[in-house]
This record gives sequence, structure tokens and C-alpha cells, in this order.
Amino acid sequence: MTYTCSMKLTLQLKLLPTPEQHTALLATMRAFNAAASFAAQVAFTAQVFGQPAIHARCYRELRERFGVSSQMAVRAIGKAVETFKRDKTCCPVFRADGAMTYDHHMLGWKDPAHVSLLTLQGRQIVAMVYGEYQAGFMPRLKGQVDLVLRKGTLYLHATIDVPEDPSIHPTHFLGVDLGLVEIATDSEGHSYSGAAIDAVRQRTALARQTFQATGTTSAKRRLKKMAGTQARFQHWVNHGLAKRLVQYAKDTKAALVLEDLTHIRDRITVRRRQRARLQNWSFRQLREFLTYKVQRAGVPLLFVDPRNTSRTCAACAYVDQRNRRSQAVFSCLHCGHTANADHNAARNLATRGAVSRPDFVAPRGSQLAFSW
Repeated sequence: MTYTCSMKLTLQLKLLPTPEQHTALLATMRAFNAAASFAAQVAFTAQVFGQPAIHARCYRELRERFGVSSQMAVRAIGKAVETFKRDKTCCPVFRADGAMTYDHHMLGWKDPAHVSLLTLQGRQIVAMVYGEYQAGFMPRLKGQVDLVLRKGTLYLHATIDVPEDPSIHPTHFLGVDLGLVEIATDSEGHSYSGAAIDAVRQRTALARQTFQATGTTSAKRRLKKMAGTQARFQHWVNHGLAKRLVQYAKDTKAALVLEDLTHIRDRITVRRRQRARLQNWSFRQLREFLTYKVQRAGVPLLFVDPRNTSRTCAACAYVDQRNRRSQAVFSCLHCGHTANADHNAARNLATRGAVSRPDFVAPRGSQLAFSW
């Protein structure tokens, strides 16, 4: 028997409801979340946290008080149950526009461009739109989805199972050093510039300051419109960077080695003019993108302690703070080895990966298949 591993991905599908449908969906979301909050209050008061016990105590009242359908009442109770699984010490109160769960009883996929959604006013056939990436996964849609409201726009978040590629048998380790000037540099000397992200950060920061100082109605409208510009651009860049790193590692049969960046903002010090750049750098986001992309691609990934990687010579392992002559230049005081500082740090990460997890690499005879 053959077993296929799979991972979960979330697809975002944008809904294009008519004004009447939009109103009906919002009213349904508010009733659903009010019902979920009521169910949570009943459960917390009685100190019962399982679906059957809560159902027995409030199902009929949910139907009568909030006008929800039978399956909406069941899913509202389910939302309360899921919250209590995380914390039973406090009673949750859900936002009126919080996510609403739709299962196969309440939702139907009509065709590639339309979905049937149950509302308080009955079934609504709602148009939707999505990109080529989502289109490739549409045949896998099944089960429940979440109806989400974000900045006045309705979306469906659908979770799907995607089969993982077979795991590769790496022949070497590829260290990846993350930085502020070069967003990433690998141990083979490839650099991925962060200049584009930094330019957007500076431009949006200056525009934000200007509009805030102006304070007019028009300026406030511009501020609202530009909200999230940097975040969206950075999100796009990090997705692209993660994809390129993972694909290169897969093509060259490498195990990726990254810095363990836990509490990085507390560990490192920068000059005053670099603080804004550090606080705007999405270390965690890039790590999350890499983590799920390597899982799908079958590429091994490990995290190592980055301590002193920027001060250690990759050629002779001599450690000295003075080895790092500048942001860009590394020059070893012991052996005279000179290199780009980020490249040197990436080589050190690859070495630590080989030391900590030599089992990742397929042996050639008695030696690890690892070289610079």
C-alpha cells in the first residue's frame, strides 16, 4: 500500500456580491456571531464545553432568538467549542463581523465563477473571482470554508489538501543569511537585494508623515488608501524570494539552513538610522513562507543558532568581533581570508547545519557529500 503525504493550503476567493447580496451576507454573519457568543456564554455559565452538552442547552433558543438555520446554529456552537479548546478560563465574545463557517450543507460550488451561500434570506448565488494560482486548486475544493470580511470586501477562505512532493536526498547544505541591505545571501554567493522593499518603506514613510502633518480631509483619505501598501509589497517580495530559494535548493539537492531568528529584535543592536529598517523587516513572514514551501517541495530545512556567524571566519573558524570590518566586508585577522560579510555568514550557517544534522546528507563512501 502506498501512502501519500499532504499538507493544507488556504485559498482566498474574492466574492463579488450585488448590493442586496452583500447586505444579506453581512446580516447573516452578524446573526451567526451573535449566536456563537450566546452559545459561549451559556457554556461558560454551565461550565460545559463539549458540542453535545452545549447543543442540548441552547440549540432551540439560537434558532428562535437569532433566526439562524439549523446548520448555522450547529456551526455557531462549533465556533464556541473550538475557542474553548484553546482556553476555558474566559468566555469569548465574537466580533459581529468575525469569520463565519460554511460547511457543505450551507454552501455549494455552482461553477468556476459562482458559489451558492445560505443566508437568513435564503440561498444566494454569488459571483467570485480569483487568480491563476487559485484556479489550479479549484478541483480540490471540498468541505467547509470561512466567510471573511476585510475592509468592506467579502472573501471565502477555503482550506485544501495538497500532496507533498517526495522528499529529496540532499547532497549538501545551503546556508541562507538574512540581512537589512541584502534581504538574503546564500552560502554559494547568490544575493537577493532588499533595496526594493527598503525603497517602498522610505517612500511610504515619507508620504505618511506628509499627509499626517497636512491633516486635511483629502490627506486623511490618501492615508487610508495607502494603508498596507508597504506590507502588501513586502508580502509579494517575500513570497517570490521564498519560492526562488526553495526551488534552487530542490534543483541542486540542498538542505536549507536558516538562522533561528527567535527574539532577533532583542538580540541585535543597530544604529539609530537603521532602527526603522529593522522594525519593518518581516523576518517571521519570510520564515513562515519558507517553512510551508519546503514542506510542499520535499526540501529539508533546519534552523541553527546564528550567534557569532558574522564574526567567525568561514575558512579557519577564528572568531573575533574585529573580523567584521564593515557591514559589507569580512577580513579575518588570523588567516587573512577576505569575503563579503553576508556570504561568509551564510557559509558558517551551512557548516553548522552539517554539524548539527549530518544525517540530512546522503554519504559518499565514508565522507559526507559536503563541500564549499
